[in-house]
Amino acid sequence: MENSPNENFEQLMEQYEPMISAVIRKLNIYRDFDNFRQTGRIALFHAWTRFDETKGNFTPFAYRSIYGAMLDDLKKESRFSEVNTSVETETLEHLTQHHFTEDPDNELHEIITALPTSERELLIHLYVENKTQAECAIHFSISVSGIKKRREKLLKKLKDQLTTKRNIDV
Repeated sequence: MENSPNENFEQLMEQYEPMISAVIRKLNIYRDFDNFRQTGRIALFHAWTRFDETKGNFTPFAYRSIYGAMLDDLKKESRFSEVNTSVETETLEHLTQHHFTEDPDNELHEIITALPTSERELLIHLYVENKTQAECAIHFSISVSGIKKRREKLLKKLKDQLTTKRNIDV
């Protein structure tokens, strides 16, 4: 494959779009598809501009470039998630030390008691009893990734409800 000025990258991108989708599936990416698809396209462009015909076939080079770029993004996202998770965990642990479940005047108590039983139970297991996500997965008979998803949704729900409640009270 020659990188002549006449060659149209748009055509190349269209041709390699299925490869980008295959890498997304291979890496088990289940959200932010557009971001990862864009990462793949940028990696393809960089591969196209850096490729040296004398070193072999373009397709494996493009695949390695796309795969590597998406893997790098996953690692960055994972590191970011670990930092955010620890802050959220510390916040909830701090709140549990103040016995929010025993203070009916506390706005968090009001929100938590309104939660469905399974969500309250997950909160208690994770933040009061300090059970691991793996232990919770066994208890709820779902996968660890299922617990992670439920936990993320629950934390977002609590944050949104607290924010809404504070905005209404102001």
